Amino acid sequence: MWILFTLLAAFAQSWRNALQSQLSRDVNAIGVTLARFLWAGPLAGCYLLALYHWQPAAMPTFVPQFWQFVIGAALMQILATTLMVKLFQLQNFAIGAGLAKSEALVAAVLGTLFFGTSLSLMGWGGVLLGTVAIFMLSSVKGWRQLSLATVMLGIACGSSFALTSLWVREASLVLNVPFPHKAAWVLLCVILLQTVMLLTYLLWRDRHTLTQLRRHAGLTWLISISSCIGSIGWFSAMALEPVPYVKTLGQVEVFFTLLISGLWLKDKITGKEVAGLLLIALAGVMVMWGK
Repeated sequence: MWILFTLLAAFAQSWRNALQSQLSRDVNAIGVTLARFLWAGPLAGCYLLALYHWQPAAMPTFVPQFWQFVIGAALMQILATTLMVKLFQLQNFAIGAGLAKSEALVAAVLGTLFFGTSLSLMGWGGVLLGTVAIFMLSSVKGWRQLSLATVMLGIACGSSFALTSLWVREASLVLNVPFPHKAAWVLLCVILLQTVMLLTYLLWRDRHTLTQLRRHAGLTWLISISSCIGSIGWFSAMALEPVPYVKTLGQVEVFFTLLISGLWLKDKITGKEVAGLLLIALAGVMVMWGK
């Protein structure tokens, strides 16, 4: 079941990234980040109610540790999304999304060091291969002229997403309800917290960005829908399986990214960029085999 949730998440996320890339042409990074959460909260609430109607369960006990993980995940996901928008502005959509996929590699390292996840020799080979692929995607004019700023931005983005995923899983593990309810509660709490924080900031410091989002209401709605569907998939999969395995299988997203980038956004993808994205996918497969 976690495989199906992961595939759903990867497909939805590739569309969300593409839509965010479009919105980032007219709206700043904070505004694009808010678009991800703005309408996702009500959708997540409806999903949770539907779950309780379909499978009645007790209300969870929200221990202090749960809120610590939720707050940490919410902050890291805001930071990660903002950095990813910056990547879109530096590179084209496919390359920005590819660099953000360093998340899976960082999650494997952090999961092993701090969250009790273990990888085999083949698994670590996949991690190293994925690292090489990230450098390929970050190269602007060849291996000798790597853009260090873009590489560091990509690693920071991936690391922030990785911490988000690891803390989301930890938050779900402390809830005493069935797995789909765990994921739904974590999703709703994280999204509502993120929405309140970003709306408060923009109302205080940058109301013009809210005006821009109203002008792009349709695109903002689509971003929120795809984001909510993707998060349901990710959070549910991570409630069932350790993060490194979920995120490495989620590398299938690169194929959706290539299709969307080439067929819809009309971005020009070079052979080197295709090779780099495919190496990331291969790295994910190696990590899965090394489970």
